[in-house]
Amino acid sequence: MQKLDERKLKILQAIIRNYLETGEPVGSRTISKDTDLNLSSATIRNEMADLEELGYIVQPHTSAGRIPSDKGYRLYVDMMLEDKVQEVESMRNVLIEKTDKMENLLKQVAKLLAVNTNYATMITTPQYRSRKVKFIQITEVDASQILAVIVLEGNIVKNKMIYTAEPLDKEIILKLNIVMNTFLQGLDMSEINLALIKKMKEQAAGYGNVVSDILDAVAQAISEEADVEIYTSGATNILKYPELSDNSRASELLSAFEEKNQLSELVTLPEGEEASRGIQVYIGSETPVESMRDCSVVTATYEIEDGVYGRIGIVGPKRMDYEKVVSTLKTLMVQLDEIFKKKG
Repeated sequence: MQKLDERKLKILQAIIRNYLETGEPVGSRTISKDTDLNLSSATIRNEMADLEELGYIVQPHTSAGRIPSDKGYRLYVDMMLEDKVQEVESMRNVLIEKTDKMENLLKQVAKLLAVNTNYATMITTPQYRSRKVKFIQITEVDASQILAVIVLEGNIVKNKMIYTAEPLDKEIILKLNIVMNTFLQGLDMSEINLALIKKMKEQAAGYGNVVSDILDAVAQAISEEADVEIYTSGATNILKYPELSDNSRASELLSAFEEKNQLSELVTLPEGEEASRGIQVYIGSETPVESMRDCSVVTATYEIEDGVYGRIGIVGPKRMDYEKVVSTLKTLMVQLDEIFKKKG
């Protein structure tokens, strides 16, 4: 396949984007408004003539605009896939390194909090409040199944198997990839509306049911809770307080810290919390964890960047030193902000 220069590539991409949006042949005047090339309609017509001669676009009617050929679609998708693969590959080692550093940092924070307060502490890995679609790749598995690889903001990858009523040939798979990525990239569920879905089904003419199934898979991927790790420290500090140290009560508390599943009720980010950096205090029966009804729990939210949050919690007796705990958490929030240094 002949390599196109940057100008021809931009014009081809503009033709494909406009044709996907409107379903109508695309003329040079439309392209002159759509690209940042600052070229005249005459120059664009010459480039379009070259693209037609090379087989990337076709003119369905005399005096009409152009539409992409299969060869044009193929180049568009191959470049899109290559860009995404390179992006993921280049980020992989960085992400692994960041994950390791984050894990060590959060464990250290939990430990230092436990030492400083003399209470039990917990901290979560970051949670993503907004889940936007970054990239979707559809591939054939066999005659009755396709695989949708859905990459969400934060490089969260979800794999969804989708059953099809009939085999899908390579050109249909190609078209589905183009449609899904053209319309869904950068959107979350609140932005995927009926008008958008209608357009997508029109572009995938005859395969609207497959588009519906893929959209269901995307919705499921977005709505699924991400695996949130909880790091704890100082659980045995609780035993230092007589009112919490009798055998049955201590056993329940230590079990809660060991198994951690109960702790998720404390550290799951509440709705609307992204708008507030406030500290929450649960006293006795206000605590959502049954085994901690004789305790007090103080939680706070740390923020890495917009839409990415985590939770910190401190558990102690109802007679805990609230002033010290709140002051410690406020100081910690400032320190974590300094470490994570929000971009922009």
